[in-house]
Amino acid sequence: MTTRLGRAAAVPLLLTLATACGREGAQTPPDQTAPASGVRLVVTDETGGNLVTVDPETGQVLDRISVGKRPRGLLLLPDGVHVAVALSGSPIAGPGVDESTLPPPDRSADGIGVVDLAARKLVRTLPSGQDPETFDLSADGRTIYVSNEETAEVSALDIATATIKGRVKVGGEPEGVTVRPDGAVVYVTSEADNAVYAIDTATLVVKAKIETGPRPRAVAFSRDGGVAFVTAENSGAVTVIDASAHTPSGTIAIPPTPGTPTPPRPMGAILSPDGRQLFVSLGRARSVAVIDVAERRLVRTIEDVGARPWGIAVSADGRKLYTANGPSGDVSIVDLATGTVERRVAIGGSPWGVIVVN
Repeated sequence: MTTRLGRAAAVPLLLTLATACGREGAQTPPDQTAPASGVRLVVTDETGGNLVTVDPETGQVLDRISVGKRPRGLLLLPDGVHVAVALSGSPIAGPGVDESTLPPPDRSADGIGVVDLAARKLVRTLPSGQDPETFDLSADGRTIYVSNEETAEVSALDIATATIKGRVKVGGEPEGVTVRPDGAVVYVTSEADNAVYAIDTATLVVKAKIETGPRPRAVAFSRDGGVAFVTAENSGAVTVIDASAHTPSGTIAIPPTPGTPTPPRPMGAILSPDGRQLFVSLGRARSVAVIDVAERRLVRTIEDVGARPWGIAVSADGRKLYTANGPSGDVSIVDLATGTVERRVAIGGSPWGVIVVN
């Protein structure tokens, strides 16, 4: 996920963070782990409870920052120093698991953690609602919208007061959360309902329920906000939505490739920096789809990226793609010009999400 914030919008958030940490920015110790290039990857390790930082140029693991239980969704905050991460005390359970056989949840572990990359530590945990998975930031930088998977709702977190200012009921198993570029609407996927819920950010009222392919996961908007692309894991396709009318407007099929472990299972999604292409991780198919945004068609599939790529990120120059591969405990670095994996960086645990920090 990426933010769309200007410097002025970031001020309220940054002042809150500085106050909460009880220190001024000048007191932050120098970052001894910064790579020479100034670019690093930040990866959530769901089973290890860490944020892992990686130098994408050398493939070196720079740091492991303990953050709490089950870190999954993450977001670089506008100052470029703090990262927010969703933490959950719910036990890990795949689809169809009998929940009565699982250990009890630890609700005290739920929250949105704020990590200072320079200080290399968790500096604050904000309330999140139950079992947070992913989230996004409002256009004014004052609110975080969080999907609460177990309670079928979205929590709106007021950052300044560190309180939940509203909860919105949505479909079962909400997951992907993305604010439209103009900030007026936030889209939330519901895996159980095969739908996206469009929520008015001013009123916290559901404006529309939009049908998608089976098990929608992530949402990516076009740069102008007119179109939303929704990955549908169990359909092998991406649902296209008119993001003004909040209605389905098409489907982009991703056909299976002979020799892959499974048919394509669209999971994560991110736009290229120029907004012309959409990159979609395909889960257990071990691949990534490249979609032309304007023409709404599959351009190519990059094969053998890693074991179940889910989290996905792209470099600022649009030349490299990065995927978090949970089952194999590594991150792949893909050269987009050649469509080949340059390097796999072993970080251990179960990588879930990945972002680029410049």
